[in-house]
Amino acid sequence: MWEAYLSVVLLLLILTLLPKVPSTHWVFRVADFGKIQFNYITVVTFAAGFFLYDADFWWYTQGLLLAMIIFHTATLIRYTRYYPVKKIVRSGEKASQIIKIISANIYQFNKNYDQFIELIRKHEPDIFLTMESDHRWENALRVLEKEYPYQHKVTLDNTYGMHFYSKTKVTNAKTHFFVADDIPSIEVELLTKDGYKFVFFGIHPPPPSPTEEETSKERDGDLLSVAKRVQDLAHPVIVVGDFNNVAWSKSSVLFRKTSHLIDPRVGNAFVSTFHAKYRLLRFPIDLMFHSENIFIEELKTLENFGSDHLPVYCEFFIDHQNSAQVERTEEADAEEKAEAEEMITDGQKEVSDRETVATED
Repeated sequence: MWEAYLSVVLLLLILTLLPKVPSTHWVFRVADFGKIQFNYITVVTFAAGFFLYDADFWWYTQGLLLAMIIFHTATLIRYTRYYPVKKIVRSGEKASQIIKIISANIYQFNKNYDQFIELIRKHEPDIFLTMESDHRWENALRVLEKEYPYQHKVTLDNTYGMHFYSKTKVTNAKTHFFVADDIPSIEVELLTKDGYKFVFFGIHPPPPSPTEEETSKERDGDLLSVAKRVQDLAHPVIVVGDFNNVAWSKSSVLFRKTSHLIDPRVGNAFVSTFHAKYRLLRFPIDLMFHSENIFIEELKTLENFGSDHLPVYCEFFIDHQNSAQVERTEEADAEEKAEAEEMITDGQKEVSDRETVATED
C-alpha cells in the first residue's frame, strides 16, 4: 500500500507540474483540463495518507500533497460561489430586455435531431448556436427557421461547421477564418427590440490532443485572434463556444486580458460540459466571456440530447449606465500583448507548415 501511495503522489505531482512547462505540445496542455479531478484525487490521497504512516517519508509526502491542494484550490475557488464578486441587480429602468442564448456542440455524428429541436422549443432562447453542425444538421434544423428568421450558416463536414439562429434582429454577420481556412469563427451584430446593439461571437478552435492537433498553437492563435478583433468593436460583446480550453489556462487568461472581457464563471460555478456522459470526468471547456456592460443573470448547463457536450444556457441583459463590473476587467500589459501577437503568428505558421507538408506528400 505504501508503494501505491507513493506512486499516486508522484503521478499527481507530475500532472500538477506539466501545465507549467512552456511547451505547446498536447501532453503539457491537456493536463490543464483535469485540475478539478486532480484536486479531488489529491485530497483523497492526502486523507488516505494518515492511515499509511511511515517515519522516513510520511511528513514529506503529506506536506507535498497539502501544497498541491492549496495550489489547485487557490485557482479553482475563483470559479465557485465562495469567491466574492459584486452581484448586480437588474433595475429594469435603463437595462435591456433579458436575452437568452443556448450554445451547443451537437457532435456531428449525433443523430438525435428531434431531441435537440425539442430542447430549443422547451427553453425558447432568443439565440442559439450549434457547433460541429454539418449539412445533415442544417437540414434537420430547417423546421426552426420560421421561429428563428435570422440565420448565419457555415456548413462544414469536418466537425467544425457552425450555425447561428436568432429571433433578435441581425444587422450584419460575417465569417472569419483567423488561423485556418477550415476553422471558422462567426461575428454577428444584433439589435434588440428595445434598441440595444451588441456583437455575438461564436468560436470553436481545435483542441490539442493525440487525435487532432499535436500542439495548442492553432487553438491559441485562433482564440487570441478573436481577442484582438474584439478590441476593435464599439458595441457590447459576448463570446461563446467550445473553446477546447479551460478558463484557468494560460491562453484563456491571456484571451481575457487581451480582449478586456469578463469571465462569468468567476464567483459563480465551473459549468462543466464535456464529457456529457461521464460526470466525474467532466471538464468546463465550453466557455463564455463578455464585456463590462453585459450582465449575466443565469449561466448553467442543460439536459443532454445525445452529444458528448452538454449545452450551455445563458440569460443576460445590457446596461450602458451601470459600471459596477469595471473592477472585474483586466488589461494585458505590453509583455502579454506581445505574447498574444506571437501566439497568433505561431498559430498561422503551424497551419502553413502543415499545408506545405501535405502538398509535398
